[in-house]
Amino acid sequence: MSPYLLAAESASDNRPLIVTLFAVFVLATLGITVWAGRQTKDATDFYAGGRQFSGFQNGLAISGDYMSAASFLGIAGAIALSGYDGFLYSIGFLVAWLVALLLVAEPLRNSGRYTMGDVLAYRMRQRPVRTAAGVSTIVVSIFYLLAQMAGAGVLVSLLLGITSEAGKILIVVLVGVVMILYVTIGGMKGTTWVQMVKAVLLIAGTLLITFLVLLKFHFNISDLLGEAAKNSGIGESFLEPGLKYGLDATTKLDFISLGIALVLGTAGLPHILIRFYTVPTARAARNSVNWAIGIIGLFYLMTIALGFGAAALLKHDDIIASNKSGNTAAPLLAEEIGGGPDSTGGAILLAVISAVAFATILAVVAGLTLASSSSFAHDLYANVIRKGEATQKEEISAARWATVGIGTVAVVLGVFARDLNVAGLVALAFAVAASANLPTILYSLFWKRFTTQGALWSIYGGLISSVLLVLFSPVVSGKETSMFPDVDFHWFPLENPGLISIPLGFLLGWLGTIVSKEQPDKDKYAELEVRSLTGHGAH
Repeated sequence: MSPYLLAAESASDNRPLIVTLFAVFVLATLGITVWAGRQTKDATDFYAGGRQFSGFQNGLAISGDYMSAASFLGIAGAIALSGYDGFLYSIGFLVAWLVALLLVAEPLRNSGRYTMGDVLAYRMRQRPVRTAAGVSTIVVSIFYLLAQMAGAGVLVSLLLGITSEAGKILIVVLVGVVMILYVTIGGMKGTTWVQMVKAVLLIAGTLLITFLVLLKFHFNISDLLGEAAKNSGIGESFLEPGLKYGLDATTKLDFISLGIALVLGTAGLPHILIRFYTVPTARAARNSVNWAIGIIGLFYLMTIALGFGAAALLKHDDIIASNKSGNTAAPLLAEEIGGGPDSTGGAILLAVISAVAFATILAVVAGLTLASSSSFAHDLYANVIRKGEATQKEEISAARWATVGIGTVAVVLGVFARDLNVAGLVALAFAVAASANLPTILYSLFWKRFTTQGALWSIYGGLISSVLLVLFSPVVSGKETSMFPDVDFHWFPLENPGLISIPLGFLLGWLGTIVSKEQPDKDKYAELEVRSLTGHGAH
């Protein structure tokens, strides 16, 4: 019997414990959300948590927002199946923070109020750029939400022994309902506290697994890697570059595309960008990114133990039997390291780690849904549809209704994405963010000549090209691991569009500005420059 079936059987035997752990976490976080919701009085509270969080608190919350199901489940699975090439996700996700710290965090905090659209609208025509920013934010958030929904479906199915497709679909729906409750009740305050709690739980759980894995190998990392290589069935090549991305010219290009998307994507992710508005000063924004880099760096170091530990202690075929993309490698490792499928220790550790992973998913989907609903309400509803005449109460109400709509879309798409590797799905969101959002943000902050037309060409060009390339890539059709494995309409050979769509986003932003007859407002740019660099006049 495969570890997946044994794990499901073991989980079934210990279901009361598992259900209790899940229920405790969900009820505790809903309690935090209700408490925070009672303190949400106005738009600043709902969108930015009243700007009351310290640098450390926001750094912890950023970590909670960033270390998603892709980090915990997807990367562990990618390393367990692809060795060194899987670890590239960890490196890319971490290095990306340097771009966010050096180029975006402080200027964005100083220049905006609630959303990315605030920065763009400061020196350009409000309605078109806010519309574009709102559309881009919602699309990127939905791509990212797909990964979390896929992770949730796999995880809870494993724990509760659910094998039917209808049962897995129901799980995705239930996660969506809880996510909607978090955001509509708690706003940014509730979401931030949930993310902080989740970050502590995730780091603690990962430390525990790392310690137990290293203990198994007498704290000798060389022995751990050697056993992983041996157990993989392919020997030393498991620890060398090229197992997944060095097979031919296409996979090499895919690696370059993935690397560009990961490194540049973080600085354009809407749910990360809005976190910079929750602190009172630019210095606190800077400190929060420093704390986030430290916490996230520690976590990604530990993915070595998670991924290679799974490769060393579990059979390659059994990981795939559990989930084609390896998303259950971390929970299966927890069970194995706790004593095996038949042991109480294994069942307890499986339940604890899976509850932590579930906490991870709920916290991240709350942050993503808040980012997209905030952009809809603040950029599209209040400033485009109502032309700045909406009251704060109407704006918050629009955000809550948008949460329901976006959550519903994420649930429907998540049903189709439940068998894809969650790290790969998140990489797609990074590519879309880096293609549509990052060029526009950087041009707006640092290029005096940048115009409204340049912003629109950059956002829509980067967004449309990246989404189209994904739709016609092997991610959606043509492979066993595709979203629709039984059909093949792909013509774009790469699994990540970043290599094409990111340079195109920058090129279109430049070209749209050069051919535009619009004269940029130099006084407005001078104001924005002073404000972004000094914080003078920031909200």
